[in-house]
Amino acid sequence: MAVIKPVVLRSVNRALRNLGGEKSPVIAGHKLLYRCNLECKMCPFWRREDEELLQLADEVRIMESLARAGVSFLGFEGGEPLLRRDVGEILREAHARFHTSLVTNGWLLEHRLGEIAPHLDLLFVSLDGIGETHDRLRGIPRSYERAVRGIRSSRSEVPTFISHTVTRDNLDHAEKIVELAEQLDIGVTVQIAYDYQTADPMSPQRGRLRPTIERLRDLRKSGAPLMESVDYFDAILNSWYEGKGWRCKPWLTINIDPSGRIVLPCYVLQEYQGQLPVWDVDIRKLWNSFDWAPYESCNKCALACYLEPSLFRWTDFSSLRDRVFDAAFHYMERTPRRSSRPESSRLIQIETPAA
Repeated sequence: MAVIKPVVLRSVNRALRNLGGEKSPVIAGHKLLYRCNLECKMCPFWRREDEELLQLADEVRIMESLARAGVSFLGFEGGEPLLRRDVGEILREAHARFHTSLVTNGWLLEHRLGEIAPHLDLLFVSLDGIGETHDRLRGIPRSYERAVRGIRSSRSEVPTFISHTVTRDNLDHAEKIVELAEQLDIGVTVQIAYDYQTADPMSPQRGRLRPTIERLRDLRKSGAPLMESVDYFDAILNSWYEGKGWRCKPWLTINIDPSGRIVLPCYVLQEYQGQLPVWDVDIRKLWNSFDWAPYESCNKCALACYLEPSLFRWTDFSSLRDRVFDAAFHYMERTPRRSSRPESSRLIQIETPAA
């Protein structure tokens, strides 16, 4: 049986307080930068210019603000986080405070694994198809090869998941990605592309998408290593095809942009454009004065970071176990952690992809 980290139990207690009327975030996402070495068609973020990146001291200020607000899970993303030379130091600080994860495209993973693995609970590597399909969607040749090589290196060092985005160009690859995860003996998480205004429209037409969602649900029921719950897939099917919506609880998740600003009301509707510096805000006070009501019936996206927490029955341990423990901690307990691991220099030369 997997050992339950104290941070998970704290998140349960905080979520239970939400039931009493007090709102506080449990999950946080933070983009370390917008810059990326790939050019994904469905992503708007690599198209943006970064402002001056925050120093480590400011990243710690963000973490301290999130910890005071009650956050237990902190996930880092980009852009490509491994382009930050100080990412290992940032993760070290985060791991001392939170259950910590990171999303990478995998291009630099082999080279930087020693810096990041000791400070991660979960690692997500993006794969949007098999072979050439992934390379085409990511805009750079050899992206698939580099990502899979990174996964083979990381899976014995840190619990690793494939992160798969379903688009109109890879509908027939979702099941293949699950099969690849099984072959690599890792997990997989899926999301459906959202048509951001500043990215190429890539979301599948809903009529074509339904069989893929149903197939993924059936695979999850049969024991496939999908992180999302059966209820997650059912909620999408009921909302998009049967007119039975789910109540979004966006206050359970907080997102912070690369400049340290809070994104309100959510990642999707604001396209990660933040407004208020997190260190200048009493997050709990803001969370309990903000008008969340207009967004509770949104149902526009299927991002698991919003949908899954919204479906949690926090008083039902079997529900929590199904979503968190069985899907994620199953892989955590199987992955040996090495207590002594040499770390690479902060001055590592960042490799850029060859066209």
